[in-house]
Amino acid sequence: MVAKLSNTIRDYAWGSPTAIPALLGVEPDGTPQAELWMGAHESAPSVLPSGESLYDLVSARPADILGEETAEQFDGRFPFLAKILAAAQPLSIQAHPSPEQAVEGFRRDEQAGVPRDAADRNYKDAWPKPEILIALEPFDALVGFRPLDRTVALLEALDATGLEGLTAQLRDGKLQDAFTEFMSSDRDAIRPLVAALAEACSRYAGQDFAVEVETLGRLAEDFPDDPGVLAALLLNRVRLEQFESVYLPAGNVHAYLRGTGFEVMANSDNVLRGGLTSKHIDVPELVSVIDFEPLADPVLHGRIVAPGITAYETGCPYFAVRRVDLGGEAVVVPAEGARIVAVVDGEVTVGAEGTDETEALSAGQSAFLRGPEGACNLRGSGTAFVVSAR
Repeated sequence: MVAKLSNTIRDYAWGSPTAIPALLGVEPDGTPQAELWMGAHESAPSVLPSGESLYDLVSARPADILGEETAEQFDGRFPFLAKILAAAQPLSIQAHPSPEQAVEGFRRDEQAGVPRDAADRNYKDAWPKPEILIALEPFDALVGFRPLDRTVALLEALDATGLEGLTAQLRDGKLQDAFTEFMSSDRDAIRPLVAALAEACSRYAGQDFAVEVETLGRLAEDFPDDPGVLAALLLNRVRLEQFESVYLPAGNVHAYLRGTGFEVMANSDNVLRGGLTSKHIDVPELVSVIDFEPLADPVLHGRIVAPGITAYETGCPYFAVRRVDLGGEAVVVPAEGARIVAVVDGEVTVGAEGTDETEALSAGQSAFLRGPEGACNLRGSGTAFVVSAR
């Protein structure tokens, strides 16, 4: 089976009204288009040419569609979800649980009788949500805790009134205490701190932290009473160039700020939020899943593994991601379980060894290959991502 997919676009408020339409080559309609989903998540599954959803197909015939080994490993659930993500405004400060935390959290919410579609439910399913974001254009994000000495230097350079206590806590290595304290504060207590930070950013004239200060000043203006602005003080400010990436395992605190990227994650909707959002926030639960170990270098670079093929090596058990750059030649990507091929530039024809079926795809389109299919054959000109179940 080599089947072209019809995919759902999610219209979250932070989405860009132009980026996904531009990728698809269609006129924008003025509404925010945040994410284009490719996969078998039950809330917005891709649809096959037959009209059957990929979720229903996998549920009915898991071994035949995923392959016996993948179906057994993931209890018949499609293991990953791929997206085109287009952010015009910041997403929430958030983190995702480990497999053990997801199972336990899901059990608690089920036992408490919280409806699975409730806005205040923390765990929508029993899966973790490690993810990778690969930039399709310059992409800005906050990713992982900055090394403490650098954050102390930033705070000292800003010299913002009211943040002396935070600086002292970080000097003492009390990152978790500091984070928990201000994230648990009410908005009346946060508002003067954010205002002081905004004022300090406006008068900063240095160069060492120019990018960080510009981001903090903008967040302080847009979210004047939100503790997520103070969380942003502690996180690495990252600018990804095209095809650079960040990998976000369980516990990594992050927030995407602006840009368009290709995102792959385990097939889960478990998000624990802490700020920069009007959605449900549960600070104790968020803190319980966070990894407070500082992250010196969040950027993950792909590695060329064969002519035209770049692998993004995360070690994640739920998915493997390879980028294929085509200049008119054919490229063969070895078989590795059920696959989604997503084209992000140009025109690419997708086939598989052992079948005569092919699909011609243009930018923004994707195709599905069953797990038992042979190697994936790509030809044409452009760039495609091949995401496979391990």
